[in-house]
Amino acid sequence: MPENFIRSNCNQSEKVYSKSESNETQMLFSNQILRVEQVATILGYSKDHIYRLVNQKKIPFRKKGKTLFFMSQEIFDWVNDGVAS
Repeated sequence: MPENFIRSNCNQSEKVYSKSESNETQMLFSNQILRVEQVATILGYSKDHIYRLVNQKKIPFRKKGKTLFFMSQEIFDWVNDGVAS
């Protein structure tokens, strides 16, 4: 499941930080930045489909110049908020 992959990556990055750091710092750095290729792989879609979802503003994304970025937590929430079948 895509959400398991995203959650495990977030959990792995949280383990890197020492316990003395604040939760806010841990949350900031555990929210990984993903690129189109990574999101396509995680969700099992083609890159073209991800671009189509972005164009239709149906998936959360960020844009810096011409480069698209996705926040792992936002993608997880987007998947999680979908209608259960």
